[in-house]
Amino acid sequence: MNSNVWGISAIIVCYLVGMVAIGIYFMKKNSSTGDYYLGGRQLGPIVTAMSAEASDMSSWLLMGLPGVAYLTGTADAAWTAIGLAIGTYLNWLIVAKRLRRYSVVAGNAITIPQFFKNRYHDKSGILAGLSAIFIVIFFIPYTASGFAACGKLFSTLFGVPYFGAMLVSAIVIVAYTALGGFSAASTTDLIQSIVMSVALISVVLFGIKTLGGMDVIASQTASMQGYLSLTSVYNEGTAVPYGSIKIASTLAWGLGYFGMPHVLLRFMAISDENKIKLSRRIATIWVVISMAVAVFIGIMGYTLSRQGYIDVLTGADSEKVIITIATLMSKSGVLGIVLAGLIMSGILACTMSTADSQLLAASSSVSEDLLKGILKKEVSEKTSLIIARVTVLLIAVMGVLMALNPESSVFAIVSFAWAGFGAVFGPVVLLALFWKRSNRQGAIVSMFAGGVMIFVWKYLVRPMGGAWDIYELLPAFLVAMVLNIIVSLMTVPPEKEIVDEFEKAADNSYNL
Repeated sequence: MNSNVWGISAIIVCYLVGMVAIGIYFMKKNSSTGDYYLGGRQLGPIVTAMSAEASDMSSWLLMGLPGVAYLTGTADAAWTAIGLAIGTYLNWLIVAKRLRRYSVVAGNAITIPQFFKNRYHDKSGILAGLSAIFIVIFFIPYTASGFAACGKLFSTLFGVPYFGAMLVSAIVIVAYTALGGFSAASTTDLIQSIVMSVALISVVLFGIKTLGGMDVIASQTASMQGYLSLTSVYNEGTAVPYGSIKIASTLAWGLGYFGMPHVLLRFMAISDENKIKLSRRIATIWVVISMAVAVFIGIMGYTLSRQGYIDVLTGADSEKVIITIATLMSKSGVLGIVLAGLIMSGILACTMSTADSQLLAASSSVSEDLLKGILKKEVSEKTSLIIARVTVLLIAVMGVLMALNPESSVFAIVSFAWAGFGAVFGPVVLLALFWKRSNRQGAIVSMFAGGVMIFVWKYLVRPMGGAWDIYELLPAFLVAMVLNIIVSLMTVPPEKEIVDEFEKAADNSYNL
């Protein structure tokens, strides 16, 4: 390795050591599973906001989204970002406070499956069990996408085998998550969101300076048919129409937020529900700016390729555009090496901040909802913590096995997992929080239908193309929502006790 790579490596190592140190620090503060999974509901507004969004963004912010913009231009990436920005705001506006209150009213639930079980008084355990199963199904590939992103980063930077690079990254993530739990994950998420921001800004400033100004980017891309359009995409020199159906389908990414367990847990963990408004503003502003910059980086990266500053990237390699720019930056001196190191750490940050939250959510589903909720195994808090940490390890191992293929697309994997959570949990969360008549039967049917529809639409309907080429989240979400309402109306209304709890959670004047 040359001196530039050694310098970048030193910064990355310091970053990784710091993350593990945070996990060790918080390990001593976890005395119960409530501490381990929700941090004792003591998150402040800034940590809540940045932790929620950092855990949401994942590796696709610095790799997937710029890669899409690099290959096809503005439309696909921009409409995805717009949908996510709207979804972020609405999730904070209508879900956050109600879920924080209702999770306390509903037996002080500390996981999403537990909230569903308590909300509907489901003594059979079917609702919690089904929730836990779908969480594991969709979180394993989601976590695998993070491990894959880390593997691509290190294999490209150091020229080492993909598998070894991916495995080392997974070990570090598992280490601080298993040790420190939710508090460690949330604290590192705050730090990682700052590192991500520095990485995005550094890449943009360096790219503009290297090209000689914004006018070079504008003139270079304006000549490419459909590249800067919101109604067409660039494809091998031609403009392919991006119609209203496709736009609506892409905007549907925003629906996914209502069903993201790792984001919803942040709402449940905030210390003061009255601080949610501040968290909402911080989160929304950060998300809008970061995604806009990520899309711009993809476009700028393509211009750098056309101008000969970096290699032309094709296919899945387009997701390495930021890595390639950072490598170029490292050749500009000591400051360039430092900034390149921060950029590489930023890629790790957005990957790790999501992977840790996903591991915790999946772990809680197995140890809390399956073990205690369904199998009825009563264990001590100490034993429960051990089970939680072992579960994190086992789920990570499955994620590593799924990430063995270095050619897998980070964006494609995240897209599928995002759709799965949005369709399975989104309609149930919204109706559980805001519709008094919603009942257990409706929730079970909705959850099952949403999960099945994701696979049916993805693998059977969407390949037909044409008008059927719709992002699977939209039809699956609508089917799950409609079935929830129909089944709830056709079955027995909720008991008075359930209705009383609903009204208690809805009464903002009631001090919990």
